[in-house]
Amino acid sequence: MASYSKIEWTEMTWNPVTGCSRISEGCRHCYAERMAKRLRAMGSRRYVNGFKVALHHDLVDLPRRMRSPRIIFVNSMSDLFHDKVPAEFIRSVFDTMSACPQHTFQVLTKRSQRLRELSARLPWPRHVWIGVSVEDERVLQRVADLRAVPAAVRFLSCEPLIGPLDNLPLAGVSWVIVGGESGPGARPIEKAWVESIRHQCYKAEVPFFFKQWGGTRKDLNGRELNGRTYDAMPPLVRRSDGREHMSYELPTLAV
Repeated sequence: MASYSKIEWTEMTWNPVTGCSRISEGCRHCYAERMAKRLRAMGSRRYVNGFKVALHHDLVDLPRRMRSPRIIFVNSMSDLFHDKVPAEFIRSVFDTMSACPQHTFQVLTKRSQRLRELSARLPWPRHVWIGVSVEDERVLQRVADLRAVPAAVRFLSCEPLIGPLDNLPLAGVSWVIVGGESGPGARPIEKAWVESIRHQCYKAEVPFFFKQWGGTRKDLNGRELNGRTYDAMPPLVRRSDGREHMSYELPTLAV
């Protein structure tokens, strides 16, 4: 269960855990839940229980067998810090990531409180990035929890952005992703919300990545903001042997 991804800010997904449950308004139209139901209908053995949380012990070591450097989104079909994922299993996933400095791992969670509680028991090598989802002002506490985690790269995923975020606390944050909701029932995103976050990132010198406008047909709406794309990412992560494993450039953030 590692596959190449169409997600603009990563290269591959790795899902040692599948399934989740709704925790906030950002989950209302969860793409992973829709996908899990589709995969179950197709007979996928990983989704025999639909979107219920399932641990896949046989997949925990998968990145160790991948020699070519990759950017890997961890648990695109779940939340690693879900309360039904034992702390020991989370630690095993982190041990695998620590043992694979050739890759960059991106872990994203809405369970920021559990992340904060467990963070002291987990290894935090530079190639493991940790982020929280922040869909509107009601969940800003997640940023405070994130900033308490001793990771080299902390990031925010403001997707689906369903409300304004005019006062993001960006100190200690290394990257911000913004995107509109997509798929059936997608709630609209306002341009002013996106521009506010972009300007805050500019002032704080935080890389800004605009993923999509979204909508029921996101392919028709694209991802340009004022005539350009924004693809900034955190500074290059180097491997333990000192070599570069990717050559991303950090674009100038125009006002």
